[in-house]
Amino acid sequence: MNRCAEAAAVAATVPGAGVGDAGLRPPMVPRQASFFPPPVPNPFIQQTQISGANRLQIFLLGIILLPIRALLIGLILLLAWPFAAISTACCPEKMTQPITGWRRKVSQPALKFLGHAMFFSMGFIVTVKGKAASPLEAPIFVVAPHSTFFDGIACVKAGLPSMVSRNENAQVPLIGSKYFKGLLRALQPVLVSRVDPDSRKTTINEIIKRATSGGEWPQILVFPEGTCTNRSCLITFKPGAFIPGVPVQPILLRYPNKLDTVTWTWQGYTFFQLCVLTFCQPYTKVEVEFLPVQVPSDEEKKDPVLFASRVRNTMANALGIPVTDHTYEDCRLMISAGQLTLPMETGLVEFTKISRKLKLDWDSIRKHLDEYASIASTSKGGRIGIEEFAEYLKLPVSDVLRQLFALFDRNHDGSIDFREYVIGLAVLCNPANTEEIIQVAFKLFDVDEDGYITEEEFSTILQASLGVPDLNVSGLFKEIAQGDSISYEEFKSFALKHPEYAKIFTTYLDLQTCHVFSLPEEVRAAPSVASNKVSPENHEESTSDKKDD
Repeated sequence: MNRCAEAAAVAATVPGAGVGDAGLRPPMVPRQASFFPPPVPNPFIQQTQISGANRLQIFLLGIILLPIRALLIGLILLLAWPFAAISTACCPEKMTQPITGWRRKVSQPALKFLGHAMFFSMGFIVTVKGKAASPLEAPIFVVAPHSTFFDGIACVKAGLPSMVSRNENAQVPLIGSKYFKGLLRALQPVLVSRVDPDSRKTTINEIIKRATSGGEWPQILVFPEGTCTNRSCLITFKPGAFIPGVPVQPILLRYPNKLDTVTWTWQGYTFFQLCVLTFCQPYTKVEVEFLPVQVPSDEEKKDPVLFASRVRNTMANALGIPVTDHTYEDCRLMISAGQLTLPMETGLVEFTKISRKLKLDWDSIRKHLDEYASIASTSKGGRIGIEEFAEYLKLPVSDVLRQLFALFDRNHDGSIDFREYVIGLAVLCNPANTEEIIQVAFKLFDVDEDGYITEEEFSTILQASLGVPDLNVSGLFKEIAQGDSISYEEFKSFALKHPEYAKIFTTYLDLQTCHVFSLPEEVRAAPSVASNKVSPENHEESTSDKKDD
């Protein structure tokens, strides 16, 4: 039996649940605007449609352009290597000092020229707007949207600043191999590993050291989104570039082409396919725009997330696109959803927002994804409808189940997606899982007040509240009971492991409260039901005061 099953079964047991005037139903949980779905459902996919005419053009031009451009790129890389080797000669593997003197004066102009030549040979026509700031004006460049490996054009146009790059890039053939590793090292990059837990701290310290060196080190170029998107929005900016509290200059990238052959996302064309498609185009247009330098306020210097958010909004407004709270962790969840045979977009929950507001970490959300997959595996589209919900919970479709379903269905579209599932568990369930609620639930089942719940008591309450006289609840009972009956400790242990039932229970308790307040005032003035004995240790002090129906 799963978590939702127990939630449904126990929550439905409040007297009066599923009966009475629907007008007495308590209001649903308010829908916070901060939890509304993002304006862009999935920024991590790109499905370029190539027409028959385009395919013919690619084939014909590719016969001529592809070999010529591949040859030119190879030649330029070979020419660049000696200059890169000169700039890094006699330098330690891990650079602790910037490249200066004659080596920088010789290598940097040559590498800049070859960088421009390489993108020209690929067929890129670059339009530059604005002007790059000096190292003293803005020690850090932030580039967005990050959508392709061709975004390196921003580095060339910015004057070859140091890049913050994945450590894995040092292993890419022709860039990170032992023959060409100097090409990457010549840029004096800040390498970050997604595997090493200490890498983030080391990277931030290195960025701070370089950004506050007063121009001693080259400027730093950062792609703050941390992963590639389809340019439909700006996802969450990682705070690394904003932690030093120094001025940054935003750089915008646009690819205004009729046929998109550059976008490299988690679902779409591969690296090799995009290279072939791009090299077979007559030309590929790209716009690089340098925005005014953004200087952090005193408050933003203390709060890099606030600084990052303002800069992102500035860039999004200039691009005319929305912002979302997706991040790299959403990509991981998307891949996990695919491995669980769910549609990949199922895993997109805007991880940054959800984790921050609901106090959930990666492991918790990943565990919820497994639970969700076990429910949605039989449904179409990776969403849970009322029928699948009822079948999975092994309960009939009733008013009680519909109310339970509505708690999770935040947009009232008749289905529950993974995002709604995670929010429902965290917002509706966990806060209500208190000792008091557990005691009230136990008292409700313990009809004869002997401190134990028998299967008959358990079945009677469930059948009455669900309005299904022949409902079989033995499976759920056996999940809770260690023997022939359920003790308070067993019930409490079960409740703590499955907190979602507590909120469902209180929701139906509110139904009973609404019913009481709808009665005449003289009836409401009658003595209220006192507390019943709950746990075995209170047996002697407690007295029976339950009313007979």
